[in-house]
Amino acid sequence: RMVPFIMFRGKELPAFLQGVLKNVPYATLGALIFPAVFYIQEDIWYGVIGAGAAFIAAFLGANVIVVVMGSIAVLSAYSLFF
Repeated sequence: RMVPFIMFRGKELPAFLQGVLKNVPYATLGALIFPAVFYIQEDIWYGVIGAGAAFIAAFLGANVIVVVMGSIAVLSAYSLFF
């Protein structure tokens, strides 16, 4: 774990590489979460609607807590009516 810190001490990475490395956590998180959307319940629409609600809230710039709570609220309403 220390090798990158020692090798790159005092050096700056190219802007392109910095941009790529900044997006790695988001790509990894997306790869872990996306398949689970389709297997959360037998009803595939349950996961799709929840993910869609979370995506819209996040796209509009909502806080993470608001995104999670909004998705839970939408899925609660969905489960009540369907």
